Amino acid sequence: MATRLFIGSLSWNTTDDQLKDFFSSVGTVKSANVIVDRDSNRSKGFGFVEMSSDEEAQKAISTLNGKDLDGRSIIVSEARPRDNDSRR
Repeated sequence: MATRLFIGSLSWNTTDDQLKDFFSSVGTVKSANVIVDRDSNRSKGFGFVEMSSDEEAQKAISTLNGKDLDGRSIIVSEARPRDNDSRR
């Protein structure tokens, strides 16, 4: 189990700070980032949260998956490792 979590179905209005505050209820958040489009500077509707331990990450998945954040029911799952994509 990794400590990095994928957060999907975010509102376009959700900020990094809101994401961090929301996940702080289940443990220590090392980082929280909403992914934004570099051209429009608008949220892409997903982000990543890094918890301080595997146990806290698992608790976040079981507790917060499907919960409401900023008017949307969010998806919380373990983040997959990055691929070496040729687009980068």
